[in-house]
Amino acid sequence: MRNLIDFILKHHAWLFFIVYVVVSCALLFQGNPYQRSVYFGSSNRVVAKVYEVSDAVTGYFGLRKVNETLLSRNGELEAENMMLRRQLQRYSYAAVADSLALTDPLLRNYDFVVARVINNSVSHVDNYITLDKGSADGITPEMAVVASNGIVGIVNVVNEHNAVAISVLNTKLHVSCKVKGTDCFGSLTWDGRNPQYAILEEMPRHVDFQPGDTIVTSGFSAVFPDGIMVGTIHDYAKQKDDNFYAMRVKLSTDFGQLGAVRVVSNRNQEMQQKLEQEARQ
Repeated sequence: MRNLIDFILKHHAWLFFIVYVVVSCALLFQGNPYQRSVYFGSSNRVVAKVYEVSDAVTGYFGLRKVNETLLSRNGELEAENMMLRRQLQRYSYAAVADSLALTDPLLRNYDFVVARVINNSVSHVDNYITLDKGSADGITPEMAVVASNGIVGIVNVVNEHNAVAISVLNTKLHVSCKVKGTDCFGSLTWDGRNPQYAILEEMPRHVDFQPGDTIVTSGFSAVFPDGIMVGTIHDYAKQKDDNFYAMRVKLSTDFGQLGAVRVVSNRNQEMQQKLEQEARQ
């Protein structure tokens, strides 16, 4: 209490000055309408400015939460978009597969499973392709894999949800092929060089063909149906045996841009292979 009294005595002049100013302002604004209106107008502008600054500050700090919400929503929309595109691809390929099976009697014994390539290589001597479908989707080893433009490979290893196929760009894979419109066939293999070309060997010399002619699967195996597009003849040369030609085939499939593919299942494959095995014995 003594400290308060000492403070008042020490600063009594300033305290009396403040009291006089407050009383005089109150008397001025109370008895003069013009000064009162100016005062309230000025105070309203000050209060409005304070609110404006406060709103700007709180709005700025609220932007982080808004941005996080927008990013989260964009991620959800992108995921939905990808899902819809994949479903559309599956439906389109399934529709093509169904139409092929209905219009071509040779394909009525085949089933098609649409899959997506999730891993692929073209730079190795022996390349492989990983698919996002497996045994749970009906895929088994030795099924053919084809794209919209041509052959891709043959399924080699399968688990429940994935499958690995031997690519046509693999020196270990041999596919029976022929010149479209003929019945003479040869063996297509990759020489490990250019991923755009493969070599069709053991083509008899008497076969009538020209550069630019179409090469298709022969259908002489239980894996690939007859007539699946392979590529076109780029050039050819005699093999060591003068009775045969070796053709360089420009592949119709772009292995650097594989997306959705179809895995082809031959319903009669097991019976055909069993019968051929018995004949060899």
